[in-house]
Amino acid sequence: MTNRTVTLPTLDHGPVTLPEPAWCAGHAGHRPDTARADLIHCGPPVALAFLGIDVFTAELVASPYASTTIPRLGGPTPGVSVDPLGRTLDPADLYGFAARLDAYADQLRALADQLGTILAGGAR
Repeated sequence: MTNRTVTLPTLDHGPVTLPEPAWCAGHAGHRPDTARADLIHCGPPVALAFLGIDVFTAELVASPYASTTIPRLGGPTPGVSVDPLGRTLDPADLYGFAARLDAYADQLRALADQLGTILAGGAR
């Protein structure tokens, strides 16, 4: 647990003081016209980049006052937000996503093999 807190201005509740998780990367981009329900803690992003383009980014998130829930977790507890997937995942979903990425990598390698054969003058 953390003893660290942060106070953020909100449009509908004024200044709100809340516990800040140790993994939170801060609130430099916080806007004072944010509603309390939209307050969010975000960890440092983990990006899958290729050729200078972010294909996916993922980060720990927690929205302590959100009205939406992560279905398997049953509440607005921490999860991992994945963009451009547009979802916050629980551990089981995140492992499933990672497994699907592994399988997709195998499909890409198979396409690379097929393309290599074509470019070498093999089967078209």
